[in-house]
Amino acid sequence: TGPLKDMNFSIPEGGGVRILYQFTSEPPAVRFRLSGDKDGIIDIAPEKGILYLNGSLDWETKPVHNLQVESLDVNGNVVHGPYAVTIYVEDINDNPPEFDQKAYAGVVRQNSRPGKPFMYVHATDRDNPATPHAQLRYSILHHFPNPYEEMLFQIDSETGAISPSKKGSYYLDPQKQDTFLLVVSVKDMAGVSTNAFSSSADVFISVMESLWKAPATIRIQENSTQVHPVNISQVKSNEMDVIYDIFEKEKLPRLPFSISQDGVIYVTNPLDREEKDTYTFFVVAKDNQGELVDKPLQIHIIVEDINDNPPVCQQALTVIEVQENEGGGSNIGTVFATDMDEENTLNSYLRFKIKSQVPEVPTSNLFYIQQETGILQLTGHSLSKFYASNYSLEVLVTDGAFETTCDVEVHVIDINDQIPIFEKSDYDSVTIAESVPVGTVILEIQANDGDEPATGSSLIIYQVKEGDPNNSFIIETDAKTNRGFIKVNKALDFETTPVYNLVINATNPEPLVQGVQYNSSSLTLFKVFLTNVDEPPVFLKPVYKKEVFENISVNALVMTVEAYDPEGDSVRRKQMCGGVMASVPSAEQCFSDQISLCTVASIRQWGPLNQASLILHLQDVNDNLPYLAMDYPAFFCYPVRGGEKTLIQATDADEQLFYSKFNFSLADEMNTRNNWEISKVNATHAYLSPKHSNFEEKTYNVPIILNDNGNPSLENKVNLKVSICTCSSEKSCF
Repeated sequence: TGPLKDMNFSIPEGGGVRILYQFTSEPPAVRFRLSGDKDGIIDIAPEKGILYLNGSLDWETKPVHNLQVESLDVNGNVVHGPYAVTIYVEDINDNPPEFDQKAYAGVVRQNSRPGKPFMYVHATDRDNPATPHAQLRYSILHHFPNPYEEMLFQIDSETGAISPSKKGSYYLDPQKQDTFLLVVSVKDMAGVSTNAFSSSADVFISVMESLWKAPATIRIQENSTQVHPVNISQVKSNEMDVIYDIFEKEKLPRLPFSISQDGVIYVTNPLDREEKDTYTFFVVAKDNQGELVDKPLQIHIIVEDINDNPPVCQQALTVIEVQENEGGGSNIGTVFATDMDEENTLNSYLRFKIKSQVPEVPTSNLFYIQQETGILQLTGHSLSKFYASNYSLEVLVTDGAFETTCDVEVHVIDINDQIPIFEKSDYDSVTIAESVPVGTVILEIQANDGDEPATGSSLIIYQVKEGDPNNSFIIETDAKTNRGFIKVNKALDFETTPVYNLVINATNPEPLVQGVQYNSSSLTLFKVFLTNVDEPPVFLKPVYKKEVFENISVNALVMTVEAYDPEGDSVRRKQMCGGVMASVPSAEQCFSDQISLCTVASIRQWGPLNQASLILHLQDVNDNLPYLAMDYPAFFCYPVRGGEKTLIQATDADEQLFYSKFNFSLADEMNTRNNWEISKVNATHAYLSPKHSNFEEKTYNVPIILNDNGNPSLENKVNLKVSICTCSSEKSCF
């Protein structure tokens, strides 16, 4: 109770009949009057001044009631007032949330980004939005079908946005399952009260094939005359408003391709297959923050050949010699030509044809060329110098679009009916020291041939026919004079062969005509006497080998070497060449597992010397720690799905017994064994695998313990950096 004045009341909705307040009056006031938003629920007892509710207030109908109260005298005149009475209706949670649709339908693309919404559901609550009564939270109650432990879809609890989960981004495939039903729930009270109201709705989702796909291999004809740039293909992201870009896989001075913001790929200028026949690059799609929205697509371009290169003669002039007696149909030579267009295609398929023959005597068709091979043949006629000693041929080579003329000269040479005849049948002898250097000319010889000069019928080839089984001598011919020069071909040794009785023959490169044969006139004799030279000692072995451990001590005896003198004298002095070994390098410091030294010996104090090689094979001592030898950085694609593994390899600088063998294990630190596991593959390799999928996109240090099979075994702990990274379509770190 209280005197008449302005008053405010806060009344919970739905409370039913109740007394709110009693106003007291002062004379001459005898009763009260209430006006305003009574709505048939709020009233006042006139004589008593009691303000009361005769029913329940409803916040959803009217949250505020504005009233006026005044006191009256017996005549009905206002004594006091009017005073404002405001009743604020307090909301209670008496309305369940309601979806704006009974059922929803949406479409998601295969390989869509996880967390990227493709549809929304929406619900409302009639309760006061300023209170938890109307704070709604969404969740997925059921997921049909649900073939995996994790749901393929997720919903934003506050916005109702539905998107693929990480697993869904990877596994959604319309070929396997193209429709899903989600039962989505919405709760008020921010979803945290057990007394919250809830509602549900069905969401039908269709899975469609990804739009983001690399086009098939694109073929572009070289040297196009179209106006560039030319549209060659198009890609389309699963998302809207993306930014397309190209980046190179190869490092080129300039990449002749571009992409528009509609995903259209252009070639920016004509291509030349002979310059480059294939191109590979990546296309990416990014959002306005520069983040990739899809995995990069690899684009492969093949430049198709056109016939834009003429045949090219391999030689400016092809010269062929043909004897007068050469029979019809004989192969006399080949015309060679090439074409820079693509091999094994019609563009580089060459055909040969004789265009002209000069002179055309005794006929115009003395020669024939095989169209496919360019092999020249005589037709049915033998050639005769009586008609012409030289023929000039123009050979037409064509690839179907271009023609090239190759020049050929055919030299008609005398028949080889004369044999070479030596000026002397015996060149007596020559005496030389056994130490004569290789390449020294020891004698000049001469034979003559009556056939046509400067042809294969008259050129003379000298050979040692007998008396030189080891090819100690060689004979070279002066092509202009046919003079022969006998040279020392190998080192000579008096003790092995003091005298050589040589039989030398002379022949021609062209075959002799039928009925003519080489005889004794094409042979000559020659003796070579060697004189002894005081030779250095000879070691029993040219090479001495010994195995020693790499930690052998200084001054330890390694080996004993022996030498003798070929003339029978005693070997008086031996010494190491290259100085004294003050220390032995380790096996790991050498380029190989051996050290090559030498030793020298002489007969007298200042006599000739000889040397032998000493090879020390260093046996390894296990003194190097094993380590990881990785050809490429270790990585796993984000998000980790399960079942992945990467190959790691161990090695060390030591040489293990028979073969290297390593044991792999994980260090027991930083939850390493909870996150990773190692399985051995063979003696040098193992697989590293993640044990779960809850990895962030970053680089992890994985401590690994390696043990080798040396004696004693050595152990090393190494940190392997493993990247969890977004991958390209080729399954490599992007």
